This record gives sequence, C-alpha cells and structure tokens, in this order.
Amino acid sequence: MRTDLFDFELPPERIALRPVSPRDAARLLVVRPGGAPELEDRTVRDLPDLLRAGDALVVNDSKVIAARLVGRRIGRGAEPKIEATLIRRIDGSRWRAFVRPAKRLEPGDTMRFGDEGRVCFLGQLDANVEEKGEGGELTLSFAFHGAVLDQAIAERGDMPLPPYIAGKRAPDERDREDYQTLFAREEGSVAAPTAGLHFTPALLERLTARGVALHKVTLHVGPGTFLPVKADDTEGHKMHSEFATVGDETAAALNAVRARGGRIVAVGSTALRTLESATADDGTIGPWSGDTALFIVPGYRFKAVDAMLTNFHLPRSTLFMLVSAFCGLDTMKHAYAHAIAAGYRFYSYGDACLLFRTR
Repeated sequence: MRTDLFDFELPPERIALRPVSPRDAARLLVVRPGGAPELEDRTVRDLPDLLRAGDALVVNDSKVIAARLVGRRIGRGAEPKIEATLIRRIDGSRWRAFVRPAKRLEPGDTMRFGDEGRVCFLGQLDANVEEKGEGGELTLSFAFHGAVLDQAIAERGDMPLPPYIAGKRAPDERDREDYQTLFAREEGSVAAPTAGLHFTPALLERLTARGVALHKVTLHVGPGTFLPVKADDTEGHKMHSEFATVGDETAAALNAVRARGGRIVAVGSTALRTLESATADDGTIGPWSGDTALFIVPGYRFKAVDAMLTNFHLPRSTLFMLVSAFCGLDTMKHAYAHAIAAGYRFYSYGDACLLFRTR
C-alpha cells in the first residue's frame, strides 16, 4: 500500500510532554468499527465497564533501561561529545547502540561516559568501539560486565525519551518513573510499551473484581518503534526485529479464555505483535520465544487478538498502519480526526484508544 495513505496532520500542541496524574485519568477514545464507526469519549478508568467478565488483558512486562548515555571520545586528539542510545544487548559486556555523531568514531576508539559514580572504580564508564555498521549503529564493548555494568548504566543513563519529547525538553528524574509501566519486570526495552503506562493498582483491582484476567508476555521494544516508514510503498519497508516471549502458562490460559468465549485484549501494539507471532493459523496460541519482525498492514488476518488498548501514533508509522489493519484505515482516520478536534493528547505520554477489531 502507498505510505502516504497513512499520513495525517497533527498540531504540535497535541503532543503530550508529561503524563496525566493519576495515570488512569487519561482520556480513552472507544472505537467500534461498523457501517459508520461508533466513537465514544471515555477515560481509562472506565475500562472495567467496557470489558466483560471472562475477557483477558495481555500486557508487556518488559522494563525500559536508562539507555541514553552522554560522554566523549577519548584517546586521540580532541574529545568530541558523543551521545549513545543502547538498543540491544549482545552479551554480558557488549551492546549494539546508535551513536551520534557516528562519523567521529572508528573501530578501536574509546568513549567515556560520566566522571563520577558509585560503581565505576575509576570514576567513569568506558566503552570501546568494536564494530561500526550502517546508519550510526555500533557494537560497544564496555569495561564492566553483568550486574556491575547494569548498575553503572543505570547510574549514568537517562530514560530514552522519544524524539518528539526529547526534542522539546531534556529527560529528568520524573521520567524514570513516568516512562515505566506498572508491569515492568524484564529489563531490555529502549522504549516503553506505552499503552501499559495508563494502569494503576486501583484500576487493576476493579478489573479483577469485574472478572477480567491479566496475563503477561515480553517484547523488548527497540528504537524502530519511533521510525516513520520512508519507503513510498509499505512493501519497501523492513521492520527491525525485537525479542519476544510467550510462556507456557500464558499460552494455555489464553487458549482457555478463547475456548470459553472470552476476548483477548492486547495492551499495546507490542503485546499484540507478540501474540500474533506466537499464534498458529488455526488460532491456537503456543509457547514461543524468538525474534519477531512482524509488520502488520491492512489486509493482515488477525489470529489471536479481539481488541486492543493503544495510544495515538505517529503519521506514516508502522503503529498507525497496525491500528488501521485492526479497525480499517477509514475508521482510524475518522477516529484520529475526532481525537485531534476534541483535544486528545497524542503519543507516548498521551491519551489512549480502545479498539474493537473489524470483522
């Protein structure tokens, strides 16, 4: 499909720079596709009233790491400022990272992050450039390993806010809590599974009382989630792969939900893509672990998910293409136009949609 079909105009003032408080006070646009899309303005705390007993919510329990490191190149001549965003762990001491400006670095160079610290015995965290790839992607080998390295990164790193927020303000200590979901457990994401940001303990209690189950999967979100599709046609776009897992108990529980007539509600595109990657053509969800580069565009046949909770997404993004596949492109363009006119807040710290799948 032509990429420009997924374009729309968004006024800059609609981009949220901070989340609402409490989290479940965010607005919720309910979208039920039909002959004429039915839209309903609610709040996230209304979610228990919009679901049924026997339904199951599936959340992504990946935890965002403080993946943005600022330092300098050392050891040869001038010491230019370097900014690195860790994107994928290779082993206990090595990471792949996007680095700016990549042109100032070559294999063998050393970067130094920070001058003080409780963990780094010499007062800094060093990393050597092992390999230089295309588009600013490098392989970095750090001077520490395992848990010590993790703590050093946590001390020196900032939360890797999306460019549309980081371009307007610097990350701060509030973001360490705001940009982490209630379910965060498995470290590995460099972006939050943002639909999960809306949940509070009080909302979970009400969902449980309603008879809605909660299950967890893991997908470590990569930086590709923020990238617009630059190809003129969706067939020319290559998705970044991300590591995901569905456990035995979760797969069995969700199959039982479907067998009893309950609905599977994915909290976010990452939970949805994980479930769809783990599901056979007959709709059976299996235990699964591996890389997924599933690219969902209109025409995709959904196998596992009946409804989804998700934020409002970037134009021309793979995420807007996914929701357009879920509800229909015309439906989602209509819904987004309503949201913009009604003052909904967009993107990672913004409001949410509850989408029911078109049949």
